[in-house]
Amino acid sequence: MIGLIALALGVALMLAGRAWLHRRLAAPRVPVTTTPEALALVGQTVEIPTARGRSLSAWLLDGDPQRGRIVLCHGWGVNRCALVPLARPLQALGWQVVMFDVRNHGESNSDTFSSMPRFAEDIDAALSWLQARSEGANGPLVVAGHSVGAAAALLAASRRDDLAGVISLAGFVHPGVMMRRWLAARGIPLMPLGFLILRYVEHVIGYRFEVIAPVNVIRSIRCPVMIAHGRSDQVIPPQDAEALAAAADPEQVELVWLRGGHDLSAELADQWPRLEGFLGRLDPVSSATRSA
Repeated sequence: MIGLIALALGVALMLAGRAWLHRRLAAPRVPVTTTPEALALVGQTVEIPTARGRSLSAWLLDGDPQRGRIVLCHGWGVNRCALVPLARPLQALGWQVVMFDVRNHGESNSDTFSSMPRFAEDIDAALSWLQARSEGANGPLVVAGHSVGAAAALLAASRRDDLAGVISLAGFVHPGVMMRRWLAARGIPLMPLGFLILRYVEHVIGYRFEVIAPVNVIRSIRCPVMIAHGRSDQVIPPQDAEALAAAADPEQVELVWLRGGHDLSAELADQWPRLEGFLGRLDPVSSATRSA
């Protein structure tokens, strides 16, 4: 009887701990309460099919796909509006822009959980949707992401051969390192509890951290990569940007230091010329065409 009671208590504690972890790791949902027009943008709301039968709510901003096409991915717990300061100059430059909410964010469908690999799935879906919509265009196809969206952009790019460029804004070097920072901030010791949490997270998302780590996947990207990072970033230290740049092909990577911290949204408009320079150097045809 005592053994059964102990087993029941152990199971109850395990289930409670798992529920607590899922709550703490869940992304807050911030609704989109505005329109492109209200933000001085020109475009329309569209729905993009993604993995697991879900769909993404997005804005397709007017532009010439022959000039360029770009998908923008926000970070954790925000929505597409976070990258409006990047979308405005892109549209002014004539580029066709897709801004979307990842699953469990903004106005997109809910799913069982959010993770960096699922961000990458949504980026891949948006890229494929935009490419199909602009079939026949040979303007560069580019992806840009911020924070978790930046890590996901690198992961998605490592699996494709049709991109002309990738922009990583305030991206991190390794999800395992990020999780250890998360544990330390909450006073959770790495051994043994933290180690078990890390393994459980890997089990839930379906990937070992080493397999999806930006510092590892960046080596497989076959197009130019810009790594832009704020020197005052207190969320993801600038050393992560340096490590990412060091791991990439030196002929393909460009490291740009920006003013400001992790958000960067207030700085992007002022520092746009540095990002525009990167886009201007991209081959006007896709990498797939170059390799043909």
